[in-house]
Amino acid sequence: MGNDKLFTAFNLKNFKLRNRIGVAAMTRMSAGADGIPRQDVFDFLVRRAQNGVSIVHTEAIITDYESAQGYPGQSRLLTQRQLDAWKPVVEKIRNEGAIAIMQMFHCGRMAWPEVNPANRTIAPSAITPTQKNPLTGTPYFVPDSMSQFDIEHVIAGFVETAKGAVAAGFDGIEIHGAHGYLISQFLSPYSNKRTDQYGGSLENRYRFAHEVINAVKVAIPDDRLLTFRISNWGIADMEVSLFDSASEYQQIIKFLSQESIDAISVSTYDFSQKAFGTDKNMTQLTREATELPLMICGGIFDRVTADAALEDADVILSAKSILLNPHWVEDIHAKKPLERNLSEAANIAYTDEPLP
Repeated sequence: MGNDKLFTAFNLKNFKLRNRIGVAAMTRMSAGADGIPRQDVFDFLVRRAQNGVSIVHTEAIITDYESAQGYPGQSRLLTQRQLDAWKPVVEKIRNEGAIAIMQMFHCGRMAWPEVNPANRTIAPSAITPTQKNPLTGTPYFVPDSMSQFDIEHVIAGFVETAKGAVAAGFDGIEIHGAHGYLISQFLSPYSNKRTDQYGGSLENRYRFAHEVINAVKVAIPDDRLLTFRISNWGIADMEVSLFDSASEYQQIIKFLSQESIDAISVSTYDFSQKAFGTDKNMTQLTREATELPLMICGGIFDRVTADAALEDADVILSAKSILLNPHWVEDIHAKKPLERNLSEAANIAYTDEPLP
């Protein structure tokens, strides 16, 4: 691998990326009661496109008006007012030479009833994380175990949000199957204790993700990207491995490879860490199981780590570094010495302070 790979073009389906750098999706809590982010959040996304990234992911957009919401101030893309707010942002991102991808998710058991319009929390099984909710300081609520009606209703929410993204002009849609949120909860034996067709075997635990992907794919034009994000860690009980083994994880990747998706996005804390007791990191294990394009996020903060992450991936995604430094692409192009940011520094994303 040459040292210039980071700044070479890459074809992702029918889109030609000018380099291999993207903005990771980062959950924020900046939306008002209308589900529309603050203007400075929109400006942040456009500014990163102006400053050289190839892919701009939105914050994770929640998928319905009932049970998807997990935090105060989350964004939706389901009403005309919401579509109209996003349209000029998407257009500006594209005019600056980047592509715009809307990430969507359902929080499942990570929610608490008061933040949802239906005053309800749902999940594959009626079990909670062991830790307390950091936003409330109290234990998570025991969720309702989802019925078949619930499952179909939630899938419809993913479809409607995907349609909203298409109407707003997004180039792609990402299904968030990572970080211990709803789809991840179905995939993981840690949170899925069902005994029906959605639980037990690996094939059964994958069924919900498969149904979401298939339903969304039908609802979007062929010229739009469809990607899937996965991780082996959740935002609660972070020390827990969401998959039992490397072979189980790789089988999920093989299932995903049979779907009509265009890329897999792997989220880690540190891309270089060995996984599942093997001598390989998450990207390497993923690459062994698929020929799909791979995006990687986690612990990428300077040119050295960016180049190393690209050895087994096609695109790197930056979260904290690019959140806090609008000139990050320019800085890594110049191979400027950069420090890794602590998680606490990124808390600006959850305040009223305008993003840089």
